[in-house]
Amino acid sequence: MNAHYLQHVSFEGLGSIESWLETAGYKITKTQFFKSANLPELDEIDLLIVMGGPMSVNDEDEFPWLAREKQFIRDIIKSGKSVLGVCLGAQLIASAMGARVYRNAVKEIGWFPIQGTPSTDRTTFNFPPTAEVFHWHGETFDLPSGTIRLARSQGCENQAFQFGRSVIGLQFHLETTPESARVIVKHCRNELLPSEYIQTESEILGVASEKYESINVLMDKVLSFLGDTDG
Repeated sequence: MNAHYLQHVSFEGLGSIESWLETAGYKITKTQFFKSANLPELDEIDLLIVMGGPMSVNDEDEFPWLAREKQFIRDIIKSGKSVLGVCLGAQLIASAMGARVYRNAVKEIGWFPIQGTPSTDRTTFNFPPTAEVFHWHGETFDLPSGTIRLARSQGCENQAFQFGRSVIGLQFHLETTPESARVIVKHCRNELLPSEYIQTESEILGVASEKYESINVLMDKVLSFLGDTDG
């Protein structure tokens, strides 16, 4: 099995996703758009993971590869393969499926709770009724046609969605590790301006290790769900 990930900036990599993929026996390949826009053939991929980044999906003039990336995501979804989008990645999936992506009323940066949308359908991923997760986003999206909402928060109505059995988009970062949190703060601390849903650097980095473990376990569950598309 081959997992391919799309990376937009050097400081937003796989995080805890990498260890899950290795344990599950995936071969890992990547496209790093900050270096090259080369994309693989569809039949070379079993699982596509679209990572985050500080740009907007609407910044095609500044980042021309965004249009090609969205078409690639659209083709992968049409093929029925498994797709996971994280933050910008979720927004790219939404945009590729024809939904609007736009500035959210507030930025969410730091550790804030989400509320899962319960479902009795075994083909739908269930988040806990509430979970404190790591956020770093200023934009949001309308739900693409045919998708269902998996989670919301006080600051952002559409926090996670699912399309069919094999596509999940997450506005938040379940893959975050202590190291990846330090790196994103280092590169993006200019965004840490006082606001209701923006924590300080010390609040972001001062959490107990159990918080990272908790969200990483939840990411493992999402990946296991996507990896079991016959389940």
